[in-house]
Amino acid sequence: MISRFASSCPRNLPGLRTPSSILRSRPIVTPRYQLRWTPALRAWESTTTGEGKSGHIDAAPNESILWIDNLFPLKLSGLLRAPWRGPDEDLSKLMERFESSSLGLLDPINLVKRAIPETAPVKITEILPRLKDGGAFVKFTYPSNVSVQEIETTITKSLKEKPVKPIFSLWRGVQAGLVHGIPWLEDLHRFPNDRLRVEFVPKVPGEQAVELSQETLYSLFRKYGKIAEISSQPWDSKVLPRYSYVDFALVRDAIMARNCLHGFIVPENLGGGKLGTKLQMSYEQRTKPHRFWEWISSHPRIVIPVVVALLTGLTVIIFDPIRSFFVKAHVTQKYRLSNSRVYRWLRQRTFDILSLKKEKADQAGLNALWTHRKDLIDEIQKWLLETTGTFIVVQGPRGSGKEELVLDQALKGRSNVLVIDCKKIVEARGESATIKNMAASVGYRPIFSWANNVSSMVELAVQSTTGVKAGFSETLESQIQKILQTTASALTEIGVSNRSKNDSDASLAVDAYLEAHAERRPIVVIDNFLHKGDANTIVYEKIAEWAAALVQSNIAHVIFLTNDTSYSKSLSKFLPDRIFRQAALGDLSPDVSKRFILSHINNDDDQPKKEDTNEPTEKSPLIQPDLTDLDASIDILGGRLTDLESLARRLKAGQSPKQAVAEITEQSASEILKMFLLPGKATHDGEHAWSVEQAWHLVKSLSATTASDGLRYNEVLLHNTFASSTTAPDGESALEGLANAELITVRSANGRPGCIMPGKPVYQAAFRQLVQDKALAAKMDLAVLTELVKVESKTIDKVEGELALLGALPKQPRETGPRVQYLLSKLEAAQRRIEGFEREIGALKKVLGTEY
Repeated sequence: MISRFASSCPRNLPGLRTPSSILRSRPIVTPRYQLRWTPALRAWESTTTGEGKSGHIDAAPNESILWIDNLFPLKLSGLLRAPWRGPDEDLSKLMERFESSSLGLLDPINLVKRAIPETAPVKITEILPRLKDGGAFVKFTYPSNVSVQEIETTITKSLKEKPVKPIFSLWRGVQAGLVHGIPWLEDLHRFPNDRLRVEFVPKVPGEQAVELSQETLYSLFRKYGKIAEISSQPWDSKVLPRYSYVDFALVRDAIMARNCLHGFIVPENLGGGKLGTKLQMSYEQRTKPHRFWEWISSHPRIVIPVVVALLTGLTVIIFDPIRSFFVKAHVTQKYRLSNSRVYRWLRQRTFDILSLKKEKADQAGLNALWTHRKDLIDEIQKWLLETTGTFIVVQGPRGSGKEELVLDQALKGRSNVLVIDCKKIVEARGESATIKNMAASVGYRPIFSWANNVSSMVELAVQSTTGVKAGFSETLESQIQKILQTTASALTEIGVSNRSKNDSDASLAVDAYLEAHAERRPIVVIDNFLHKGDANTIVYEKIAEWAAALVQSNIAHVIFLTNDTSYSKSLSKFLPDRIFRQAALGDLSPDVSKRFILSHINNDDDQPKKEDTNEPTEKSPLIQPDLTDLDASIDILGGRLTDLESLARRLKAGQSPKQAVAEITEQSASEILKMFLLPGKATHDGEHAWSVEQAWHLVKSLSATTASDGLRYNEVLLHNTFASSTTAPDGESALEGLANAELITVRSANGRPGCIMPGKPVYQAAFRQLVQDKALAAKMDLAVLTELVKVESKTIDKVEGELALLGALPKQPRETGPRVQYLLSKLEAAQRRIEGFEREIGALKKVLGTEY
């Protein structure tokens, strides 16, 4: 039945056939049912889009079309994708190359000749190659008394008995099929696929088509190859025209079915309806099921943590060995240029020319200091040889020489010393800068500090879309901990790097070996610990926790350098059962301070020469420092190391001790004024808050004391400026904040705060200088008195409120009499104090009106 309707398909469509310059083959007269080939018969239709580029080919009466498959490799269709080639480019040259070549088996004409047996009663009129489909359409005429079905059967039987296999396809031979529809020769970028989209359209536009069932489609398409699946359009779909998918097991079978049945009209007896249904086919890209990816995308709560874990593990495997190497190189200074022999040789040869050394005077002065502190240096060195796992804490005020004492003297000549400066880490702005400075202090690289901001944005996006934390972003705490853990591993390797297999204790475990050889442990110096202790406390806690793990595991010795007297509160959290090795550095005694200054002055190598423009000479005389009143100046200046160095430099410059101390004192007074006494200089950070009035009260009170005396801690707290301040909520927090800012120093007595002293010895003179400034003193006293008036006014308001409450009672009970008397006396005392303050305020205003 298919053949009957195929032969009745339109063969001569108006407007589709145009005059053609196609070379017609001229068969030699042969007996009926024989076909012979001559070279002249190899004529090709030179287009891929049909006659007249209309996209269709037609056939004359008693003329039909065969589709010969597997003539070209399908991969050659990729040539049509090239942008420099037109999709409908003439293929005649390609065919000519095939004809003129001696490839033989590769000649598609030869394959067509072998595919059609001589017994077939056909005469070839045209061959239309389809490179994209890997085959060709072959037009032929046949006798009127022979049906096309017999011809198709003959050719198919011949190909089964004598397969024709091209050299590029040894398993699948050439196949042929009769074209039952109207082929559509398009040059679109639609390439063969194993899925066909079969659309059901009406025979005549405007009429109604019928959707074919899967059984009907199977009976029509099965002859062309194994069908894998037939999928019908969903019943509730509104997409027109209706369609179905036919999936073939092989792409070649789909090509054969499309080229043979495209445009075929299904009659009524096959399920095509009364008016017939036309089949239009196109290749459809099969949607591959991505089950694995679908499962991943549908389970983000499981997948995202797993991905984060894998990325973390990959990072550890790749970067951790690199970072450990850089940490070891930073600690051992193995690859530092200054440690090379060539550099040291050049430095020695150019030492005096380039002036790269320290000043001899400074070195001489420090030598005098180290002689005085030799016992402390020896004690620290002795602690480093002990196996007791505890901290070594060197405490002293700023400028007392802690760093020079430990690094330049106690650890002189020691390798494997790691210095961590907490000041740079704490003062960094933002988490990225903190991480970067922390990594730089231990040599931890590469460090991607910027990645934290990016990962935070990714974390926010994932959490907002999935509702689960991805874990991409790491907190500051976790990243600091990761840096410190890598550093600890590197320090462990450094400690056992010199262990030899021939040692008697080579078989010991790492921790046991380092416990037995305390001298081989690296040394970690944590400088500026608790610098600005109220900021970035997480940094101090992590460093202290890490240091406790180092000493408990016998990995390294840890030395803390701090100027905070309350350091034990922080360190005791992590080593509660250990006693710290403590070394306190204070100010130098007057005799040591004098030797220190004289050591600077007596070194003549670097003393500047006096210039004399009136009497030029070859060599000007050296400046002789004036040491008059040196002892008195040292008593004023105190024994702070930085101040003594400043005094020595000024004396060498030609100043007298009195002038030098006056300038140092004036400079200190200016610093105190700018940092503590100007309006708006109070700090309110929630933990340590102090006011300008409180700072001035301490300045004025300490100026009246001697260098050896101080203020009673509790007495200061009882003063109204601290006990009833309107700006600072807590007096003790205010004193602690001022102590951290180094305006004052709080000394302990029996483990509790007992005495308040100036922050530096020179501040005693600076306080007196500030108090002697009448305008400044009047202004600050006015501010203090104004605040005291506010305090007393608050007291009066409270008393008046309670009296009003008592007076509102309907009867005055006898028991309220003493309370009323108490409130009235308190009201009277507060009023008298306010009146006294007002008189003082009036006098101060007169001073401000007359003084500059």
